[in-house]
Order: sequence, then structure tokens, then C-alpha cells
Amino acid sequence: LHVGGENAGGTAIFLFLRSPAGLRSLAVSPSGEATALRDVGVVDSVVSIERGVDVYARATEELRRGGPARIAVNSSTTRAAADGLSHTQRLALEKALGPELTARLVSADELVTEWLSVKLPEEVEILRRAAELTAKLELEAYEHVIPGKTRDSDVARHLKRRMAELGVEDAWAPQQNPNVNSGPDRGHSHATDRVIQRGDIVQTDFGIKVWGIWCTDIQRFAYVLREGESEPPAEAVRRWENGRNGGRAAFEAMRPGVRGYDVDKAQRDWMASVGSLPVPWSTGHPVGYWAHDVGPSLGGAQRAAPPSGDALRRLGPGHVFAFDGFFSWAWAGESEAPGEATKTISVEEMAVVTPAGAEYLIPPQQDLVAIP
Repeated sequence: LHVGGENAGGTAIFLFLRSPAGLRSLAVSPSGEATALRDVGVVDSVVSIERGVDVYARATEELRRGGPARIAVNSSTTRAAADGLSHTQRLALEKALGPELTARLVSADELVTEWLSVKLPEEVEILRRAAELTAKLELEAYEHVIPGKTRDSDVARHLKRRMAELGVEDAWAPQQNPNVNSGPDRGHSHATDRVIQRGDIVQTDFGIKVWGIWCTDIQRFAYVLREGESEPPAEAVRRWENGRNGGRAAFEAMRPGVRGYDVDKAQRDWMASVGSLPVPWSTGHPVGYWAHDVGPSLGGAQRAAPPSGDALRRLGPGHVFAFDGFFSWAWAGESEAPGEATKTISVEEMAVVTPAGAEYLIPPQQDLVAIP
């Protein structure tokens, strides 16, 4: 998707050679696809090879000519998106390179992470429009809920039908998208046949993929009015506002240069101040090419151990996040969830980091949706 090898009918190698003169890109491609690669112009030049020619040996010639100090390849022990080179391809490459150049191989993990994590302004606009549609569909689905009759799975099926009508795809595993939950916390899971009752707080976690590439991840919450109620009761509103304001604390902490951990910590401090139970999930994650994309993790503060990994990455302009506002309490509902079950407000929004701070992609949810 990002390199340009979609037309390759045989093994092709794409090289990006950096020198004091700048960056030069080169494809070593089977002759059958070389013309198409030249036409689309995704690389500066194309070396065409006939079938049967060793593509690794030909790429090695180009590398020796460039004299690289390091050769970053798509092998990674920590990140699937940077680990596309198969074991047999790696062996063939090392055989062609020989011991001297093989010793210069490093993982392209950091390069891949930096490349994927930053979204272009045009991509942010696509994600903004997709987020608008995502939230609109969630609110529309709540309009069809009949207390005592509609099941969580009915709401999920409604959203599936609308996705099919609009020609959009699932942002994550279809069996778990959307996750509609009117009962106690279930984490990342599927909608069940639980019947939505009056007094329930209903969570919908939903994401779509548009044009086969860009993904959203948004949650919207509703309260099902009891008989005689015209608005949610004070306790439901208090819990909702605590969760919503936790998300606002995280949003206010987003700016270039801060660590993902710092954003998570801002929310954890808020949660502690309003008496929330702890939650195991990170405050947020990058979103874009996947629902859980590559880049800084807005997490780490929920654990006792020092932050590590992506939680230590620093935010920068063009980073897009899906992030939750948390407030959790002990579940006191029916016996379906005995023991220490919890219920959590985890309203999820999407935002992009800007040079000055952060910007919501769409207006955040301000109030609980009231289902009559």
C-alpha cells in the first residue's frame, strides 16, 4: 500500500537510498510489471529483470553501488507492520548480500513507525468525514431501541445492515464490530442477546473502514429512561460527566512533544480525584490504517511498572488518536455478572495532534443519549 508493489507478479525489491544528495527510490521488478510501475511513477526508477534472473543478486548490485552504512529491512520482533519479510526471503537476501553487507542489516521498525504514524492533511480530512458517519450511525441505531424488547445484538445487526447499504467495511474483527453492551463490562467482545432494559447504560463501540484503507473507532453512550423519567437521573449524569471529563483531561494534555504516557497519566489523575475504579485499558491508541494503528500509545499509567515501549513515544503533528474518557464503578445489576463485575463509561473520541495542541475530528459527545 505504501511502497507500490501491488502490481508485482513475481518477487520485486524496493530500495530507498539516502545520501547527502537526497533520497532516491528504485524498484527491481520482473519485466512483466516493470512497465506498470514506471507508469504509476511511485519510484524514481525501475530496473526491469527477465524471469529467472536472481532479483536478490540484482538488488545487491544496486546496494553495493550505493555503499550503505546501514540497510534497514522489514523485519521486526516487536511490530507486525514492520515484519513483512518472510524467513525464506531473509535467507535469500543474506545469501546475496554476503557477510559484509549482511552485517549492516538493521530493522526498519523505527522508519516504519514514523512513516505510518503521521497522517497527511488529506488523510485527516478523510478520517474526519468517516468519523462523522460513524457517530451518526451509532446515534441512528439508538433511535430504534425498544426497552424490554431490543437486544444488544439487534442494535449490532442494524449497524451491520447500514454498513452494507453504504458500502463501508469493518474497522476490526467483524464478529466484534460493533460491540453493543447494555450490561456489565465485557472488554473487547461481541454483542450478546441481552435484552436492553429501562435504567441501562448502553455502550456502542463501532468503527468503519472507508475505501478499504482508513479506519475509525468511536464509542457513543445512551441511557434508557425509566417509567416517568424525562431525563437521566443525577447519578447516571454524574457518572457520565466524570467519564466525559476524564476524556477532556486527556485531550487537553495532547500536544507535540509530550509522551503518550503523559496523556494517559492526566486521565488517571482525574479518575482518582473523582473516585473511579481503575480500568486495565490504555486511554487511547493511534488510529487510521488500522483501528489500533502504529505510533505513540496513550497508556502505561494504569500499571505499577515504569512506562515502556510506545507509551514513551512523543506525540507530533499529524498523529491521529482514538481515546476514551473513563469512569468505572461496581456493577450492581442482575446475577449475570456475579462477583466483582464493573460498569465503565468509556466514551471514545478521535483527535489529531496539531502544531498548537490537538483538535477533535468531530464534536465530542456532550450528554448521554436519552432512549425513551
